[in-house]
Amino acid sequence: MPYDEESPFEDGEPLFNIGAVSRMTDIPETTLRVWERRYQFPKSSRTPGGHRLYSQNEVARLQWVRARIDEGMQISQAVRALRHIEDEGRFPESPTLSIPQMSEHDDNEQSYIAYKQRLYQALVSHHSILVDQILAEALAIHTPEDVFLEIVSPTLSDIGEAWAQGQINVATEHFATHYLRQHLLMWMHNGPPPYTIHPILLAGAPQEQHEGSLLILGVLLRRLRWPVIYLGPAVPLPDLAICVQQIRPSLVVLVAMTQETAEMLSHWPEWMPEIAEHHESFVTYGGRIFVEKPELIAKMTGIYLGDTLHDGLQAIDKMLHDSNPLLR
Repeated sequence: MPYDEESPFEDGEPLFNIGAVSRMTDIPETTLRVWERRYQFPKSSRTPGGHRLYSQNEVARLQWVRARIDEGMQISQAVRALRHIEDEGRFPESPTLSIPQMSEHDDNEQSYIAYKQRLYQALVSHHSILVDQILAEALAIHTPEDVFLEIVSPTLSDIGEAWAQGQINVATEHFATHYLRQHLLMWMHNGPPPYTIHPILLAGAPQEQHEGSLLILGVLLRRLRWPVIYLGPAVPLPDLAICVQQIRPSLVVLVAMTQETAEMLSHWPEWMPEIAEHHESFVTYGGRIFVEKPELIAKMTGIYLGDTLHDGLQAIDKMLHDSNPLLR
């Protein structure tokens, strides 16, 4: 399906774990659990592992109730008041979640830039609460696809570039990338029910440590209901070959970001000769280095996914739908 048609994301979709919601609302996790047990509020979904997930709407409801408690109401009174105004068809606006109102003349590009700058500053300041707040604001205004592609992805790149230029130290770089990584893994693992086909296998090239693009691609594929097995960065080719034999995926997606790792990746047919000979289109690849040095594409076996994450997502989605026409 085209990338920009009928997004499966809604404000009511569970996106935030209980820790993130606690930081966004300043309500302790234990209190949230007690409220849910005693008042059936807030509403949460559960992951396969039993962990709570909350939607953007539920965060707004929590912040409204928190504001009423701060004004002197008891929790039971605040919950009753919330349900009363909702029964009347009025949904409470969040009193603490600062969501800029976008006029018809506002340019989305300027909004992306502003959020990237705020997110970057919050991350390099080690301000996890503010990071959660910014992501919540962005998701309230933009589609999750745009948040991942236009805000999170370039922020990860900016963090890496800042470290390479000595503008931030290793500790800060690790905090920033791992904090965003936690969010991305959560979104990947808690997508909508997947199609019942063999999964897509996602792996970084041997010795490739950059995984931001691979993670975001995995999140977006899961949101489109494609099942994903995420192997992460720096997967040795012998181990990849064994995994492919065991899992029998619908598609293999490989990522390399440097010339060194791309050259290592080019040797994958030596470990999967039958696939290289008879099922070349089964293996796909991409990464920044193929944009910077397109001559490397000629050395690769498999299908090049394109120059951007957007291109790659569309290409994979089309290939999978073409090979599974009954899913249309």
